[in-house]
Amino acid sequence: MDKPLAPGLYVVATPIGNLGDLSPRAVETLANASVVLAEDTRVTGKLLAHAGVEVPMRRYDDHSTDRDRAEIVERLGGEAVALVSDAGTPLISDPGYKLVRAARLAGRAVHTVPGPCAAIAALTLAGLPTDRFLFAGFLPSKAKARADAIAELAAVRATLIFYESGPRLADSLSALAEGLREREAAVAREITKLHEECVTGSLRELAARYADAPPKGEIVIVVGPPPEQPEASEADLDSALREALGRLSPSRAAAEVAQRLGVPKKRAYARALELASR
Repeated sequence: MDKPLAPGLYVVATPIGNLGDLSPRAVETLANASVVLAEDTRVTGKLLAHAGVEVPMRRYDDHSTDRDRAEIVERLGGEAVALVSDAGTPLISDPGYKLVRAARLAGRAVHTVPGPCAAIAALTLAGLPTDRFLFAGFLPSKAKARADAIAELAAVRATLIFYESGPRLADSLSALAEGLREREAAVAREITKLHEECVTGSLRELAARYADAPPKGEIVIVVGPPPEQPEASEADLDSALREALGRLSPSRAAAEVAQRLGVPKKRAYARALELASR
């Protein structure tokens, strides 16, 4: 493994559980980098030891400063620097994008060495639509902020993917069931590891299952898209708008009704103006 690497930043995906998922190209890249940037050098040290790689490491995480990034970007002019996360693909729910952005702004080369990603792996296990999906990271821990975040996603016509921890799983599933109603969902846990499992059901069923039994391990929640709604009739639109206009301005009433009925905002607003002028 003595093939030299051109200077630049190498974003290297690492296993999310099974070390056998570390690709030969990832091993070669890590072995020939001048330094490996890691969230936790102890975790990455174990991975490098498994791969038989000895290379200097430097910590890079949420607490890294603009000065840290500037020093790294300077090194990219003449050295190959590898960026890894504790598990999976860097930049997915971690701070790596700031470094990639800084490198690009400075005209440095950026390369990707793709591989495992828990969000995509869970999507392949869930048996839910995959033609459109949205990765939403971790939901907020506080109830009000969590409910607001879910409300923003309620009208998105795509499968939703969230990361979660065992102790928070039941609360998050309950909040999703409250905000998204009876949708199909899956809870994937310990993906690629010995006790990998993927439990499917409605959001309410899953919330009840885990209410008194928080599981261990890394968890991904996958939620199916909202059910198809028949196109709202003129009568349905008028009825909803009249109710909303009793509380809101025409523009806000139109926005609320458009989202609830799934009609174009322009159509709802034009009709709201007509009704308000009578």
